[in-house]
Amino acid sequence: MTDMTAPLPVIPPGVTNLELLDARDGAFGVKGSGDTSGFGGLVDPRVMPGASQAPFGGWFDEVAEEIELSLAEQGLPFASATEKVVVDRGEITFFVRREHLVAFVRVLRDEPGLRFEMCSGVSGVHYPSDAGRELHAVYHFLSITHNRRIRVEVTAADADPHIPSIVAVYPTCDWHERETWDFFGIVFDGHPALTRIAMPDDWPGHPQRKDYPLGGIPVEYKGATIPPPDQRRSYN
Repeated sequence: MTDMTAPLPVIPPGVTNLELLDARDGAFGVKGSGDTSGFGGLVDPRVMPGASQAPFGGWFDEVAEEIELSLAEQGLPFASATEKVVVDRGEITFFVRREHLVAFVRVLRDEPGLRFEMCSGVSGVHYPSDAGRELHAVYHFLSITHNRRIRVEVTAADADPHIPSIVAVYPTCDWHERETWDFFGIVFDGHPALTRIAMPDDWPGHPQRKDYPLGGIPVEYKGATIPPPDQRRSYN
């Protein structure tokens, strides 16, 4: 019989190319509840794939080399423009430093060997335990010419949530950047009209951040009162 009270390994044995962000333990973060189900002994790791080393395989190397050459022509070393390259589950992600994002995506669009004509959008992710880079903006690019897809990821700190807008290069990102600002609070500098797109203009906070309160109101049911979600149990 499996011992349900034994903590799960934080990083699976034999796997070295992972970065541990955080690990949560117990059921919903509740402490000292007298839980006898075994769930109190669970450990839930928050891991991300680590940096990959070239050669990446297949056309990934062609794209990476073309980007590197094109940036070098502008006097921008690839190592300065990017933090790392991650190949995971058959996909490639370029982690780009925010100050070089606009130059990077312009190369993606304009270079004949790349020709990523379309950015299908940007979305936000909030990692409260990723100190100094809690906010991530994730972009998905498609080359119709070469039938290729890549991902670009940019990070910013909670204390400095600014990332340059790429609307001037990819106008289709207009509403996507507004939505990411609305839900995550990432400020896209240079956006022509960075206003809320889903929530009311006077809405407090950014509701898809993990530190956003659950809120709610008490509900009465057959004489009993059920407290609002943020008072029922701990999720952190």
